[in-house]
Amino acid sequence: MKIINSWEDFFKEAQESLYFQNILTFLDKVYEKKVYPKREDVFKAFTLTPLDKVKVVIIGQDPYHQKGQAMGLAFSVPSGVRLPPSLRNIYREISSDLGITMQNDGDLTYLAKQGVFLLNTSLTVEEGKPLSHNTLEYETLTAEVLMALNKRKQPIVFLLWGAKAKVYEKYINGDNKLVLKANHPSPLSANRGGFFGCKHFSKTNKYLKKHGLEPINWQN
Repeated sequence: MKIINSWEDFFKEAQESLYFQNILTFLDKVYEKKVYPKREDVFKAFTLTPLDKVKVVIIGQDPYHQKGQAMGLAFSVPSGVRLPPSLRNIYREISSDLGITMQNDGDLTYLAKQGVFLLNTSLTVEEGKPLSHNTLEYETLTAEVLMALNKRKQPIVFLLWGAKAKVYEKYINGDNKLVLKANHPSPLSANRGGFFGCKHFSKTNKYLKKHGLEPINWQN
């Protein structure tokens, strides 16, 4: 794969492939039902975090499957929506790791705008049916996105939480790339150990500063 300079270029190339044509056909079909996020927010992560600005990649599974939660960014919910358990645990680890107090606001747009690319491995989900859109085409898209990021020269930290995210480690081996792994922050997984105390947020900032980049302000 050649070095891609923007998400626009990435999608221009992707549109010539069968897997991406299948995704577009799939989206036209499934949005006849109740599907999240809103159709216009499916590719929001790409819109908010330009390719050349990506410093950190956080991989989620699929969007929240209840009304009013999903907004096109992994783990994020709109302001005013009750924090989902996984996000509550992420905030708990940020607070513990960095010694800061997180606000009760789940909108992670502030991170996306700082270069934290919040990518779900499935971009859509049917209401009330988690992992209902866990398709091979979305898996291919995720792999292609990670390979494009891997080819970039800029330093990037990849946070892989849980088994589904760790599957994609094989696509990350480029220069100036750091992979940090932990259990998924969901209560079932995090409470078994392996997420709390991982200190991924301080480790990320240490790596970015080492490479001359502005650290992420994780405080919301």
